Amino acid sequence: MKKLITSFFIRLLNINKEDVLAASSETKEEIKDKDILPQKESIETSLPIDLKQDDSSSFEPVLEKKTPAKQKKILTQKIPKIHDLTPKERAARDLSEMMEVPFLALSKNRKRPIVYEKTDGKNTMKVNVFPPLNGFIASIYDWDIVLFVAGKIQKILNDGTDIPPRRIVFPRHEILKSLRKHDGKKEELDLRAALSRLQETTVKTTIRNEDGQHGAGFGFLDSWGYTNRKDIKEIWVTLSDWLYEGVCAKGSLLMVDPEYFSMTSGLKRFLYRTARKHAGTQGGSWEFLLKTLYEKSGSERDFKKFKSDLKHAVHKNDIPGYDLNWIEREEKVFVNFKHIDFEKPKLLEN
Repeated sequence: MKKLITSFFIRLLNINKEDVLAASSETKEEIKDKDILPQKESIETSLPIDLKQDDSSSFEPVLEKKTPAKQKKILTQKIPKIHDLTPKERAARDLSEMMEVPFLALSKNRKRPIVYEKTDGKNTMKVNVFPPLNGFIASIYDWDIVLFVAGKIQKILNDGTDIPPRRIVFPRHEILKSLRKHDGKKEELDLRAALSRLQETTVKTTIRNEDGQHGAGFGFLDSWGYTNRKDIKEIWVTLSDWLYEGVCAKGSLLMVDPEYFSMTSGLKRFLYRTARKHAGTQGGSWEFLLKTLYEKSGSERDFKKFKSDLKHAVHKNDIPGYDLNWIEREEKVFVNFKHIDFEKPKLLEN
């Protein structure tokens, strides 16, 4: 009986040595895994927390985003660097003799011709400006393009390295940025329309008629064009002979305050150009009769409405760099222009 019981327990408890060794080996592996497991768990549990905080840097070492080869090529491609210009190099210029008389419409939709005459001694200065067929006269806003181009020419003259060409080429985004405009489709179309008006507006004048024997007829631009490829977006303009000669004449250009391009009122732009021409940038002042300003503006509004608009603009007194005063004296109205920004004379020199 004892033998049977003993045999039964031996069979019951009989364990293969290989199973014991295997179990022992598995136990050792489990112990090793337990040492590593906490670290693994900490990494896995940290990911949801970091994702909620939107801190990608915390999990970049663990999960690296693979950039497609095509995208990587685009990211590593060098972007051409635009030469950084100083404020003086970037500054636009206006033509002094054209700030004296009305060559430009103060509104964007003027069709009525501008007719101006002024007698100076024996000579009579005449300016007649005509719109294109079924179009508008070039406005004081369109003239921004000429200010930009004149600045380019002044830079070449200052460098003294070459004779400025009549045909100037420049990147589209550069002129739009200088004129405080976005580089969008609307602005691109507006730019082309302005170039067309500058080319198609016809001017007849005796403004350079020193001996009474000369006159001229021209458009502001002889031609213009653009390139609109993916890699190149640029514009070129060719100034008319008359305009080119005026721009290149020594001392003919005056620097324009960059804030001028932010002015939305055509009348206020006219007031700035008048102040810049006559009051200058050295703390000077100048005074005009109301009637004289009306004639110089070329405005197509009747005199009473012009007077009301002008009085409002003068009292608003927000022309950059100048203080304007409305003066009533001896039954006459005058407007006084005084330069006040003494921090900019070096910038606003030729």
